[in-house]
Amino acid sequence: MPWYVRQVRLVRRLMAGPSSLVVAVVVPLALSAVLLPARGHLANTNVALLLVVAVVAVAAVGHRLAGAVAALSAAAWFDFFFTAPYERFSISDSSDITTAVLLLAVGLTVSQLAARARRFEVIAVTDAGHLARIHDAAVLARSKPAPTVVDHVRDELVDLLGLRACRFEYGSLIGHPPRLEHDGSVVVGRKVWRTEELGLPAEEVELRVFGGNGRYIGRYLLDPAPGSRPDRQTLLVAVTLADQAGAALENSTGHVTAA
Repeated sequence: MPWYVRQVRLVRRLMAGPSSLVVAVVVPLALSAVLLPARGHLANTNVALLLVVAVVAVAAVGHRLAGAVAALSAAAWFDFFFTAPYERFSISDSSDITTAVLLLAVGLTVSQLAARARRFEVIAVTDAGHLARIHDAAVLARSKPAPTVVDHVRDELVDLLGLRACRFEYGSLIGHPPRLEHDGSVVVGRKVWRTEELGLPAEEVELRVFGGNGRYIGRYLLDPAPGSRPDRQTLLVAVTLADQAGAALENSTGHVTAA
């Protein structure tokens, strides 16, 4: 997984819980403290613009509620530190009232837009990571021996799906484990498993590998780690990676043993 995807996910995890609301209050306060020595020298409209930047920063790495709290915090600290009478939550100058209201309104609006843009950016970054996986596997399938490709795809599946382990079985279909289908769904028995709600089943999940002519070649047996909850897009990437292993195996004259 590319480093930038890991960083995005780490920041999202850190900002997903109640701590994000604390950050939303503290960041505008901290910026206000930094700007306080310039009070009287820096126009209040410029202070408000800088506080909007802080709101956008919180919303960009947090969520909508955090952005809204940051906007409220920015407006409150602007009132407290930068409008007369100072160090009181009251405003005597009508122009400062207008600036404070605009700061709150713009902060709320921009924070929502930033939160939405952040979500789309994370999706795009995640897609780039998925494409890199598929590209690497496709290159290996054309240039490396089949066992190398099978092992590479196995390692990718472990990282992609958050597995404890993964092994490949050549040409055997023993038992009836849960199965990851080629449309990205997981089937347990005859029922579709709600993966995004329940996570992957606690037992091994079968991912069948086929050649280009539809001939069954083998299967990966996925051993999910507790809490593994891949979305449909990620499961489709797993299927695509398995297809690359199938292409390599179809072009190979040898057999692949269990990995």
